[in-house]
Amino acid sequence: MGRTASGIRGIRLGKGDEVVAIDIVNSKIKNQNVKLNEYLLVVTENGFGKRTDIKEYKIQGRGGSGVRTANITSKTGNLVAAKILSGQEEDLIVISQKGQVIRTKISQIAKLSRSTQGVRLMKLEPGDKIASSTCI
Repeated sequence: MGRTASGIRGIRLGKGDEVVAIDIVNSKIKNQNVKLNEYLLVVTENGFGKRTDIKEYKIQGRGGSGVRTANITSKTGNLVAAKILSGQEEDLIVISQKGQVIRTKISQIAKLSRSTQGVRLMKLEPGDKIASSTCI
């Protein structure tokens, strides 16, 4: 595309929706005979998270509306991070807005289906929320 092109629509968003993260999925995942251990890790603002097998997500074309990846409630809060795990990552580091930091093994985070809330990754003080997370 040229410099002045506006690009293509990646996802069709509903009113109030927003993109939290974008990542690349290994193209070999399309072949169902390949045994890849790729997971989607999601973290919510109230300290919940989970790993979901990437095979639970259908492949969509341009302009799709997506699929539900987490059950968002007032208990969990909104999604703040999403990352494709290739299997090389060992630890997850999460930091809150008030500076609380935890480091946990990714292998200890529950593997759950797409439309679940997840498990508590970090216990937060009242009024505190997750600010950032990264995998190492």
